[in-house]
Amino acid sequence: MAVPQLVQAYNDLKKAFASRPPNLQKCGTLLAQLKISLLEAGLLFPGENLNKDDLVVTRDILEMGALWSIRTKDVPSFDRYFSQLETFYVDYASYLPPSTRQYCLQGLNLIRLLTQNRIADFHTKLESLPADALHENIYIKHPVNLERWLMEGSYSKVWVAREEAPAEEYKFFVDSLMGTIRNEIASCEEAAYESLPIRDAAALLFFPSQTDLIRFAQQRGWQVNPSTEMIIFAKKGEEKVEIPKQKMIVAALQYARELEQIV
Repeated sequence: MAVPQLVQAYNDLKKAFASRPPNLQKCGTLLAQLKISLLEAGLLFPGENLNKDDLVVTRDILEMGALWSIRTKDVPSFDRYFSQLETFYVDYASYLPPSTRQYCLQGLNLIRLLTQNRIADFHTKLESLPADALHENIYIKHPVNLERWLMEGSYSKVWVAREEAPAEEYKFFVDSLMGTIRNEIASCEEAAYESLPIRDAAALLFFPSQTDLIRFAQQRGWQVNPSTEMIIFAKKGEEKVEIPKQKMIVAALQYARELEQIV
């Protein structure tokens, strides 16, 4: 990586990313500059006969970009960075030294697939990983457990798993997953109950505070009664389906006459 500007921007990115807290705005600016430089150097979509050290630096930049995307809650950006990283994780796996961030990012991508309910893609990605990683690597075990608990309907375990996330970035996707779970539970509550105590509704929906529940209730169109501490669910009007009785009678009689003629 002989371009001085690229080397300087890479060093600046590492400093900004490693600072506590990370300077996300500066990271974003540097990443945009670096992607242009990598593209011009032919490293963003690498081909043959490239320097190994240059490829490692490129992979490192993309990994920081993927993590930066999660920290800024930019999911489409994460998808783009991870898509580019897969070339390095798959095509150059035997050529480059292992990355310390690889399993972390692969685990994040697995949870991302769960939030999109892309279960088939989730299992396809699992099959491409080493068998021992599924049981021993903390970054891969976490999404594997989440998927099993989702299939079992053990939503309380999914909620607890947020605090057991192997990296801070995992909590973002687990929160997104909990949003989907809450909406499913809320739909069941609306169908099963006319009302519920606020405390019970908060427990069922895994809200740590009643304020969060009330905000969610307003989004769903529920009525909150502070005096009785009850939530009244909005009932969707039942659709009236008109049955064409006259046409059905005529058709039945016609069918009977045809049967008589056959006999």
